[in-house]
Amino acid sequence: MKKTIWKYMLKVDDAQIIAMPANAHILTVQVQFGDPCLWALVSPQMPLEGRRILIAGTGHEREDINGLTNYIGSFQLAGGALVFHVFEDVLHAAVADSTEVAAAVQA
Repeated sequence: MKKTIWKYMLKVDDAQIIAMPANAHILTVQVQFGDPCLWALVSPQMPLEGRRILIAGTGHEREDINGLTNYIGSFQLAGGALVFHVFEDVLHAAVADSTEVAAAVQA
């Protein structure tokens, strides 16, 4: 099965659902041209599934970032004045609502 790397633009929100082909492997998160982006290794022919991404600013308290989340990476905005940390919520990713996936695909 052929694979490729896709880029996904991130919103600086507490949580968001990103539609990715099933079994995509998240590689990194970085800022490109001032916008936070996530890159993943995907098999484009696989059906889409929702992946729940959490973003927390340094010093912000969150109850949903715990042992059931995977750290992806961190990024800085505003010349380093704002630092954010990105996680995947692995518990809720598999149960992402089909409406959320459809909305993510259209975004």
